[in-house]
Amino acid sequence: MLLLLATAALLLSLPPALHFWRNLSAYSPPRHSAGREKPPAVSVLIPARNEEQSIGPAIQAVLASRDVELELLVLDDHSTDATAAIVSRLARHDARLRLHTAPQLPRGWCGKQHACWSLAKLAQHPLLLFLDADVRVAPDGIARTVQFHLDSGAKLVSGVPHQETGTLLEKLLIPLIHFVLLGFLPLRRMRASYAPAFGAGCGQLFLAERDAYMQIGGHQAVRESLHDGVTLPRAFRSAGVKTDLFDATDVATCRMYRSAAQVWNGLAKNAVEGLAAPTMIVPATLLLVGGQILPMLVLLFASLLGDWLTAGVAALALAAAYSPRMMAALHFRQSWLGAVLHPLAIALFLVLQWYALLRWLVGRPATWKERPYLHANPSQSVTSP
Repeated sequence: MLLLLATAALLLSLPPALHFWRNLSAYSPPRHSAGREKPPAVSVLIPARNEEQSIGPAIQAVLASRDVELELLVLDDHSTDATAAIVSRLARHDARLRLHTAPQLPRGWCGKQHACWSLAKLAQHPLLLFLDADVRVAPDGIARTVQFHLDSGAKLVSGVPHQETGTLLEKLLIPLIHFVLLGFLPLRRMRASYAPAFGAGCGQLFLAERDAYMQIGGHQAVRESLHDGVTLPRAFRSAGVKTDLFDATDVATCRMYRSAAQVWNGLAKNAVEGLAAPTMIVPATLLLVGGQILPMLVLLFASLLGDWLTAGVAALALAAAYSPRMMAALHFRQSWLGAVLHPLAIALFLVLQWYALLRWLVGRPATWKERPYLHANPSQSVTSP
């Protein structure tokens, strides 16, 4: 029986490891922009609600960008802190920066999606770069993102910035963004297909062609969603518009959360639009428990029993389970402590997914930025404009 479990663990741990290894060569950083006669014109759009700790450095990083013509629009979304005052002060020293105030949030909208849609309608340039307020772009980051957009031919491109982590829960859970993305999404098939199921991105950083964005309805098409990293690319793909992904590790940096509570609530708020969706959570749980947690348990039991054949098979499964986290720690400059504690990270990740689903099933709203949100049906996250 133990040998059977070890074999099952090996069979379940190998596909994500192989996918991750294969995807690493496809998930590449954008090249440096080629010499252009005229720099690209980009509207950088930052929605901000109670971001007084983050907004100043985010603005300064954007304004230090090279090889682009830009305007920077910040939408103060009814902040109760000093966000608007900080932006207003900085705007007095650089005409490229403009502060706007968000309209009242309409019923049926997520705050971020409404803020992004409002910003897009104010933008003047043909390329729209949506950034979260906690993202810091490198001086050449915007120009390189534009270059990837041109090279890929996609109308919407996105990448995961380098994720800074401080607390233990951050080190355990935040690196799973890359594990899930590269371990389970076939990037080459994604690029060869317009299927919405292959839609993926990172809500921290999106670059869109304005015309295509407006044509598909932009963030209005995903107005109820709390997870535009998934739903916005799917909206583009549902309209027959190509999307793509790149490695943004050296394009931008982000510190999403700064406490265990923020990590838990932040990841739980949109989980039912991802792996915690009712149709996804059971197969995802079986796959992750069997491939990422079971190898360690079987290896321990087999070693205690002196069953060295089973222990050998389990050790191979454990090596396969660990390999994506080790490759990610090296490739994306992630926490080595988080990588070593990978089975624990997966266990906590699954607890979080079930917690989010149970909250949704009993009608408990997710609260973010002091706003309660009751999820729509996860299967209906993309709506018509």
